[in-house]
Amino acid sequence: MHQTPSGGAGHGAAATDGELMSIGTVLNLLRDEFPDITISKIRFLESEGLVEPQRTPAGYRKFSASDVERLGHVLRMQRDHYLPLKVIREHLDAMERGEAVPLPRLGRQREGEAGPEPAEGPVAARIGRAELLAAAGIEEQELVEWESYGLLAPLPDGAYDAEAATVASLVVELGRFGIEPRHLRVMKAAADREAGLVDQVVAPLRRHRNPQTRAHAEARTKELAGLTVRLHAALVQTALGVRLP
Repeated sequence: MHQTPSGGAGHGAAATDGELMSIGTVLNLLRDEFPDITISKIRFLESEGLVEPQRTPAGYRKFSASDVERLGHVLRMQRDHYLPLKVIREHLDAMERGEAVPLPRLGRQREGEAGPEPAEGPVAARIGRAELLAAAGIEEQELVEWESYGLLAPLPDGAYDAEAATVASLVVELGRFGIEPRHLRVMKAAADREAGLVDQVVAPLRRHRNPQTRAHAEARTKELAGLTVRLHAALVQTALGVRLP
């Protein structure tokens, strides 16, 4: 069992007081800080050796407070530093051995950090096809079908943007309610139109000669994306006459 490095997501430990937790409980604990976390993502991180929960005789996962804290570290390093899982695992393992190791710096930087952007722009986090299948818990045939509907698309080198794992997990979750991938094409079309609108606004910044101005374009894109997502959610809730927690 991994021993958790000091610091980090302490609220999980406080909430459980040493008791073992189901994967559903862990999901709820992590969602406060990581709203996009899914059971499929937790299982994927386990399959990659980032966390090692105990197993009951019946095969159910049971997580300790240190497991939850470690998951928080992993998700935070993915979100804030764009590190690949292999690098995160090696970093945490070194910390557990008591080694004082600096956090690796790879390509893409956090907003507000000093330093020039690469000439070709920030490096996007990405995952391979096998990783995507494992993260979503789907088969190759399903992924091919989803690609035919435009819900997912590989990059030129065959890999996927890391956000594809979130998309795939949500498609799986909606499928449990009888919403088939072909029904989601209208959502993809709407998302493409919204993305096109945002792109029109930030395009002049991206073409600017000043590297700082080009870096500002990414921050502006994130801000506008967040606003469009919030507006979309509010419009859907209004149309349905419901309010989500």
